[in-house]
Amino acid sequence: MVMEGGGSGNNSTPTIDKTRVLDVKPLRALVPVFPSSSEAPPYGTYSSGFSPFYPFSAPQGSQATPDLNQQTHTTPAAPLRSFRATESNWDASGGEYESYDGSTGSARGRPKSSKKRARKIHDLDFTLSVDENDFVVGVSLSERDDGNREVVHSIQMRFDALRRRLSQLEDAKESPAGIIRRADLKAGNILMTKQVRTNMRKRIGTVPGVEIGDIFFFRMEMCLLGLHAQSMAGIDYMSVRNGLEEEPLAVSIVSSGYYEDDAEDKDVLIYTGQGGAANRDKGATDQKLERGNLALERSLRRGNEVRVVRGMKDSVNQASKVYVYDGLYRIQESWVEKAKSGCNIFKYKLVRIPGQPDAFGVWKSIEKWREGLSSRAGLILPDLTSGAESKPVALVNDVDEEKGPAYFTYVSTIKYSKSFKLTPPAYGCNCQNACQPGNLNCSCIRKNEGNFPYTTNGVLVCRAPMIHECGPTCPCFPNCKNRASQTGLKVHMEVFKTKDRGWGLRSWDSFRAGTFICEYAGEVIEKVSQVGEEGEGDDYVFDTSRVYESFKWNYEPGLVEEDGSIEAIEEPNVPSPLPIMYENNRESLIHIAFFAMRHIPPMTELTFDYGKSRLGEAAADGGSTSRGRRKCLCGAPICRGNFG
Repeated sequence: MVMEGGGSGNNSTPTIDKTRVLDVKPLRALVPVFPSSSEAPPYGTYSSGFSPFYPFSAPQGSQATPDLNQQTHTTPAAPLRSFRATESNWDASGGEYESYDGSTGSARGRPKSSKKRARKIHDLDFTLSVDENDFVVGVSLSERDDGNREVVHSIQMRFDALRRRLSQLEDAKESPAGIIRRADLKAGNILMTKQVRTNMRKRIGTVPGVEIGDIFFFRMEMCLLGLHAQSMAGIDYMSVRNGLEEEPLAVSIVSSGYYEDDAEDKDVLIYTGQGGAANRDKGATDQKLERGNLALERSLRRGNEVRVVRGMKDSVNQASKVYVYDGLYRIQESWVEKAKSGCNIFKYKLVRIPGQPDAFGVWKSIEKWREGLSSRAGLILPDLTSGAESKPVALVNDVDEEKGPAYFTYVSTIKYSKSFKLTPPAYGCNCQNACQPGNLNCSCIRKNEGNFPYTTNGVLVCRAPMIHECGPTCPCFPNCKNRASQTGLKVHMEVFKTKDRGWGLRSWDSFRAGTFICEYAGEVIEKVSQVGEEGEGDDYVFDTSRVYESFKWNYEPGLVEEDGSIEAIEEPNVPSPLPIMYENNRESLIHIAFFAMRHIPPMTELTFDYGKSRLGEAAADGGSTSRGRRKCLCGAPICRGNFG
């Protein structure tokens, strides 16, 4: 269970040279050519089989990364009115693109080339045969057109669960060299085909169920949720009636940093149009006033709101990208200037609508804290662990004058006050290097029902409540991927004072669904009463005797051609509801590890389900178990209401 949270940041707005921003006349005199009826619509219905679907079936527009080695030209800007709309067709899918990179590819798309790629994109050849009875869509017809927060969370979690399972299956195979594994495209392909999606009805403005600050690690997530319908193109648009004619209006853009965008200001974005960049077949050319560029120009004239998604490097994994939905902007100005390649490119100045919660601004504030450019407001200690963790854990209070929890000692792992016999003696693996997915000779993998519990980048896939990791006496490398919970913190945490809930925990970094957050460390005691009277002093006690909801990653086995027998391994006979077990000197040790249920933006308070008493809730009206019960203030819509 994760609550939404936020932070703030203040960046100054860059000065714009007004001499380069010229008056642009309306383009209503230009008549764009619309798609023929044979072209696939951007949103539509499909058969129950594995048929082509948008955004892969419809062509998309083109643009590649400009040559940044060229000298910058300073030719005065030309007005957009000097450029006329091209005679070629425009369509709401954004032009002719290949669906190549849905997570870290070009922000505006990649132009088609007649030459073969050096590497084969394996995942686009995926075929599927699914029994309809094995799969429950769980999305009503009305929710497919207009979503809500619950549906958005469900679809996003189902996508990533399916993507992780497909990654796990691919990791266990021996694939030829040069094969590009794209489990995100494969998962999106499956869910699109099965109509597990929402907000299919295109719209200008907010998208139901998607909130400012939401983060995404793959472009396909935004397609499934209706935030941005292009799997690659950076400009998404729709057709609207203007008198007797129709015209394209921009609905959303993605700024990923691949073009000459000025994207450092938290309230102003200078966005570069699409097309014209060099590719394998030809050099750079002038951008044309067509497709997405034409839609942005018409939106400038109409003054409609445009959704903006900002892309940036993932601070935890620099090889990947994270996208944050930054809210609604309006296009204020447009002009033409010379790019570094020497060609004409379109520029659009978008200004954030005031009064919206901070999103990208939070990231910019954290960036300044890391670089020491500004101090963290309310900082008490930069690292309350005193070096016990590889990453610092700050102590922050910007609410009142309290200086921290009293009598607090930081520990990084579980401490046993006396010897506990947890389980019979156990033995680790005999792998000499690192445990490899698919290696059934590894005893630790066999304990996990033959599946490696994590993907190769350490993201949890296992659906069972008990995970067997390699222990200290296993001969495999210390960086073996089957030790995900034993390598300490990977992100910059902070303990912070809340307004009404005591001390909480949050991170300066984002979490991808399935990633390890931290271990619930501390002293193991037999009874809560050992820390005081019932209900006193147990605010931070994890009670293993309580009943916790069985959580599953919510993908249907039928989607990956598995039968329902997988359900049988999800309720193993374990001594307690603790998720991690590994051996040390032939004795099994149990640890409590927290993983992210879904993507968590930075500065979001981390919470978990306290569970319920095994005696039930019947005593809530005055029985003995009602003592010490307190109202929970987490604010989550599925909150139990009380704990203790």
